[in-house]
Amino acid sequence: MEKEPITNQGLEKLKKELKFLKEEKRPEIVNAIAEARSHGDLKENAEYHAAKEQQSYNEGRIQEIENSIATANVIDVTKLNNDGKVIFGSTVSLQNLDTNEKIEYKIVGKDEADLTNKLIYFKSPIGKGLIGKNKGDLVEITTPNGVKNFEIFDVKYV
Repeated sequence: MEKEPITNQGLEKLKKELKFLKEEKRPEIVNAIAEARSHGDLKENAEYHAAKEQQSYNEGRIQEIENSIATANVIDVTKLNNDGKVIFGSTVSLQNLDTNEKIEYKIVGKDEADLTNKLIYFKSPIGKGLIGKNKGDLVEITTPNGVKNFEIFDVKYV
C-alpha cells in the first residue's frame, strides 16, 4: 500500500472524525435502526431503510479513515529548514499576476484538501505547479480555468 503524505493537523482531524463516527454516530444509527424495527413491517418502513443506508455510509467512511490513517506518512514541515522552497505542507503566499489578487495556500494531502479553507491537494494543478518552486519565482500554471500566472512572494513552514 502506498504511503499518502499528510500534515499533523490533517492526521488529527481524521482521528477526531473517526472517534466521532465510532463513538457517537454509530450508536445513534444503531438506536435509529432499533427504533425503526419496533415499528413493525420492515418492507414498507422508510425510516428503517434510511437508517440502514446511513449505517452503510458511516461504516464505509470509518473504513476509509482507518485506511488513510494506516497509510499516512506524516510530514512535519516545522522541523525542516525553510530555504524558501515550496514543499508538501508549506504555506505559499502568491500574487496572481493577471488579477493582482494575493492568495495564500497550504499544500496538503488528499484527505485534507479543502479549497474553501485554502488547503490545496499537492497533486492538483496548482499544487503540482508550485511544488519545487522557490520564493521569488514566477510560475505559470495551467488550470481547468485556463493558464494562471503567479509570483511566489513568501513560503512558510508552519
